[in-house]
Amino acid sequence: MARVTDLFVAPEGSAPMEAVDRVEAVADGGLRGDRYCTGEGYYAPYDTCQVTLVAAEDVAEIEREAGIDLTDGQHRRNVVVAGVDLHDLLDHRFRVGEATLVGTRPRPPCAHVEQLADQEGVSRALGDGRGGICADVVEGGPVAVGDAVTDLGSRDRTDAVVERLRSEE
Repeated sequence: MARVTDLFVAPEGSAPMEAVDRVEAVADGGLRGDRYCTGEGYYAPYDTCQVTLVAAEDVAEIEREAGIDLTDGQHRRNVVVAGVDLHDLLDHRFRVGEATLVGTRPRPPCAHVEQLADQEGVSRALGDGRGGICADVVEGGPVAVGDAVTDLGSRDRTDAVVERLRSEE
């Protein structure tokens, strides 16, 4: 079963990520106390994600392959999860703890991540699909380390609409 292994927030752009055990997801906002929820992220307002997720398996693989330890949040992602391919959550609604999110797009690494980590190769290591994904908060609620991550299915309702229209004929 997919689970949250770590949570991180940064109070403002470029500030170090802070590990937390629990955080409140805010509908249409992000994570309370995080830079992008308050509009103070480094890339705000042009390239923002309400919530970013990265796979624990990718973080471990980066350490094995490149010798780069990102477990302290230097990946600059908010939610670390284990047991799910995050790309399967793109265009899907999913629950994390008591919050509902929707996967919006892959989150590629950037030069800013490498500058803040002060480790050469961080950006390259997070490449090849290991940079995680962005998500929007659809329904707020608490999220804690250890919480389940549950795929609620595609947000594309085309099949359901077509089926309903056909049944009305």
